[in-house]
Amino acid sequence: DNDLVIVNNAVTPAVGTIVQLSGRILSPSGEPVRNAVVEIWQVDNNGAYLHSGSSNRDRRDKNFQGFGRFETGSTGAYRFRTIKPVPYDNRTPHIHFAIDRSGRRALTTQLYIRGEPLNEKDGIFRSIRNPRDKDALLVEFNPIPQSRIGELSARFDIVIGSTPEDPREDRFRSARQRSA
Repeated sequence: DNDLVIVNNAVTPAVGTIVQLSGRILSPSGEPVRNAVVEIWQVDNNGAYLHSGSSNRDRRDKNFQGFGRFETGSTGAYRFRTIKPVPYDNRTPHIHFAIDRSGRRALTTQLYIRGEPLNEKDGIFRSIRNPRDKDALLVEFNPIPQSRIGELSARFDIVIGSTPEDPREDRFRSARQRSA
């Protein structure tokens, strides 16, 4: 299910700013990766994960799914409907991503909001040493023209596989980093 805003067939949507999140999974040469399984998970608008170990699970938005999955087709494209992430527990807003290929975990990473002031205070974001790697994880959240409810769009292309400059198996970079 790639719609995190509506749980099953509920009428009430999750609280938060709706985001149309999309992108493509690509090889280092720019070819689309077919049949990759893209998973995302994030906190709800209250900063609570859909997880029994979440410290504030009693405040969880029961109308937010918290987790989604999408299998790419021939273009390598994926899409999710979710909410704009919020900060929680000394973390900057982010969305977790996991990419599986051929039944094997190929990548686990996080997407961050470009221009978010809390990014530079986030321990995980600050631990990324290479400025190009850091920039590759930053994504613009832009208003969708003519959206009656103020929806945003965000695009996050991800490159998986070996690269000539780093031939180690399963070296991963985002498409923006590859083209920079």
